[in-house]
Amino acid sequence: MTDLSSSRQIPTSSFMFGLAMGWGTLSLLTGDAYAASVAAEGQSLKNQKVPEAIDASSKATLATSGKKGPHSAKQKDGSEAEEWVVTASPMNTLRTPMGISRMPHDALHTPQTINVVPQILMQQQNVKSLDEALKNVPGITASVGEGEGGMAGDQFLIRGFAAQNDIYENGLRDFGVYTRDSFDYENVAVIKGPSSQVFGNGTTGGAINITTKTPTLKNHIRASFSGGSGQYYRGTLDFNRMLTDSIGIRITGMGNENNTVGRDYVYSHRWGISPSITFGMGKKLSYTLEYFHQTDNRVPDYGVPVLKKPGAAYGKPATEYGVKRTNWYGTTFDQDNSSVDMLTGRLKWEASPYVTVYNDTRGGLYSRYFSASQEGCTSSQLSYNASGGLKNGAAYNCNTDFFGGNAAAAKLSRTGGVFGPNPYQQNDWSVQNVLSAVAKFDTGSVKHEMIGGVDIMHVYDRRENFAYNNAVARQYVNLLDPSPIVPGLNVVNGSSMPGGLVNTATAGQKKWKTGDATDVGAFFSEQAQLAPWFSVRAGFRWDHWDTHYSMTGGSYAKPDVHMGQTQDTFNPNVSLMYTPDDHGMIYFNWSESTTPLGLYVTNSSEPLNLKDQGSKPERSRLYELGAKYSAFHDRIGFAASVFRLEKGNSIQTDPSSGTVTPTSDTQRNQGVELSVSGMIMKNWNVIATYARYDSKTLSGTATDVGKQVQYVPRNQATVWTTYEIAPSKPYNFLVGGGMTWREGVFLDNANTARVPANVEFDAVVSHRFDQHWKVTMNGYNLANRLNYGNLFSNRVTPSIGRAFLFNLAADY
Repeated sequence: MTDLSSSRQIPTSSFMFGLAMGWGTLSLLTGDAYAASVAAEGQSLKNQKVPEAIDASSKATLATSGKKGPHSAKQKDGSEAEEWVVTASPMNTLRTPMGISRMPHDALHTPQTINVVPQILMQQQNVKSLDEALKNVPGITASVGEGEGGMAGDQFLIRGFAAQNDIYENGLRDFGVYTRDSFDYENVAVIKGPSSQVFGNGTTGGAINITTKTPTLKNHIRASFSGGSGQYYRGTLDFNRMLTDSIGIRITGMGNENNTVGRDYVYSHRWGISPSITFGMGKKLSYTLEYFHQTDNRVPDYGVPVLKKPGAAYGKPATEYGVKRTNWYGTTFDQDNSSVDMLTGRLKWEASPYVTVYNDTRGGLYSRYFSASQEGCTSSQLSYNASGGLKNGAAYNCNTDFFGGNAAAAKLSRTGGVFGPNPYQQNDWSVQNVLSAVAKFDTGSVKHEMIGGVDIMHVYDRRENFAYNNAVARQYVNLLDPSPIVPGLNVVNGSSMPGGLVNTATAGQKKWKTGDATDVGAFFSEQAQLAPWFSVRAGFRWDHWDTHYSMTGGSYAKPDVHMGQTQDTFNPNVSLMYTPDDHGMIYFNWSESTTPLGLYVTNSSEPLNLKDQGSKPERSRLYELGAKYSAFHDRIGFAASVFRLEKGNSIQTDPSSGTVTPTSDTQRNQGVELSVSGMIMKNWNVIATYARYDSKTLSGTATDVGKQVQYVPRNQATVWTTYEIAPSKPYNFLVGGGMTWREGVFLDNANTARVPANVEFDAVVSHRFDQHWKVTMNGYNLANRLNYGNLFSNRVTPSIGRAFLFNLAADY
């Protein structure tokens, strides 16, 4: 296998190529010309020897440093000749290690479509959250929570399929429901396609894996301060120190306050810290211990409703008809206060030259108080009795008022039309341990790599539901001129007013909702290199999934409900890989994944119900053919793939009740994805992606068959490019920018509502005062276009308006 830390020796007589992608310009630079140009810039650097044994993060840092420099090398005749050492461009994402024990190779040698958001890109864009990082990845859609649970936080879809339970850090699940800040991120990788063989149940569209910042061999202190539009204030700290030659510590921290540009009343106040320590860096036995804490006090934003003009083919966001993009339809009681604590330990033991053992453990505590208004343009007006219970309805239609000449009187329901969501306190804990081993050996001319292990995890969720004392007053809000102030409104204990609790079809109005899930999984795979240029990889994972859910307390008009589900799942994976050299691969991948009904314990309002608790799980299958090539001495990487993703017994969330149910729908998404990343020519970097999707519901509900799958665009593309002028001179300057584009998507499988295309232009300019200080200015949505971020079936959230952010950073 390739050692990513190895530098490649290039004689001065060899050619070095540069490919200019933006306008199709192709330039050829000889090694001599390139060496002269670098020397002229005063960038002669000594060759750095990489230790044989080194921690993964340090190895990745050196491998992607992009540095180059001359040194003398002995020739066979005893003379010396100058050679150049060139390492991978930091923007070439193909050389990024996956950072997961079950996926020991880099993105280039992993037979799946993988989009990596590298550290250099996050720095240039001043990325502040997971959501912002994933804007660089095609096929990712953000979705707001639905139903009486109102699960906001990070809720993503990959290639149109839910991935809210498929967010990982260093290969371990992050079960929390919160908005993730990026202060501790080294890089973010989206591993597309069913990946249950590696990660376990779920991963229909793929998995999102975050590699965090842990100790490296080089001491540094980095700090930054940002300020700008929307009363934005942010500070970060990154401290790394080697205590001995094999023990290192690293501390990262963040404080952030901001309003949302273009939205009234919406803000986030958060802080976080993540210390880590590694014992045995560069040794055969190493252990990394990492603690993470984040506290966030924010106002949830459920956006604007979808309206349907009489005679129109489909509905559109109200803002497309002149409703102000700043309108927010919540109340002063809406808040999302979360506290997250995670402790992670990762052990690596090189037991022999042939076997490496890993043991990764994580425990997490999650606390969250959530209260949100879920606005909707309903067709009937709800009424309540004195105790807050649902009484009867009176007909009205906000569409009729708005489009019928009475727009000023048009009203929305803050309860989503189903008497909810109501506030709740959520307390969760989870634990996961993955024990795995990687064995490498030869049998004759065949090279083997075997990976096997056991994955055990348990998650527990407990929610206390509260009630409003004046549900009637809370419910209605004016479409054109909403006010968050509701006189006389207050939140009360659910036991004192059980009639004010959310009335679910399963159990009535209950105060407590408790869920837990246990998964025991075993996995094995082997990659056999049958020839120097051809390998076969096959593997499987077996899981035993046991989940429980209960609804108790509150009103006893209906009895308490206790439900459970047990599933045994088997997920195979087969890959064929043609690798003519270390720089390229052509592959075919077939894989399957399983999503049990009760998988979403922490981030679904009703993971089980009496009717469907015995239903079979959702199954998905992927066929993918792809090619990857790292060209021009790893300066630039290219990737292309065609795929077909099929999903049967589709699990869907009801937009009004929040109930998760299996359907008879069979859905398919197929398409092509392209990407290029790296250094086009000296000082010019680019990362660009394009995806073309063809999605369709093949069978199931009559109104859905033949229609485009919700949230899946036909076309999506991103590009980001920067050019550095005179990088070693006092008058140095970096300029750059990019665009993200997503074609309009349908908001439901029946294709009755649609959100327009998103187009966003961003830019950056920066200047280094010396080797330590840098000032940067970022501009976002420069055209101030009305775009939409979070999506769901009957509403969408407008993205930020035009914004500017100033950043001052120090690095010692």
